[in-house]
Amino acid sequence: MVVTKKEIVKTISEEIGLTQLKTKEIVQKTFDAIIDTLVEDERIELRNFGVFEVKRRAARKARNPRTGEKVFVPEKLVVTFKPGKEMEERVKELERLAAAAASAAAGNSVAAPTATSGSLPTSAVPQGPTGPASTSGENL
Repeated sequence: MVVTKKEIVKTISEEIGLTQLKTKEIVQKTFDAIIDTLVEDERIELRNFGVFEVKRRAARKARNPRTGEKVFVPEKLVVTFKPGKEMEERVKELERLAAAAASAAAGNSVAAPTATSGSLPTSAVPQGPTGPASTSGENL
């Protein structure tokens, strides 16, 4: 799902009780301030959100995938983003919820091993092309 600026404006205007026009102006001014700060200072830190930074990408040699010809790619400036702690934690929680939902959707048809059983039933052991897959982690 893609969220547009228009949808963000609508949500914020409903939450704080401003008109969409006024909210759009505030949101746009915020984006403009971020851009202006990046252009002038090359870095902006937004606590609990993340850090935007202008970095120099070195010149390099590359290959045209269509022709295989070697090409020179000049140095350029790029904007990078490193998420803040709160954003990372919320995304990790989203990941955990998705994993739990997938597990529930699968129906958990295989019983978990108990303290007395000591191992998984043979049907629960992942099968590779030549038999049971290694459990040493080398296939992960």
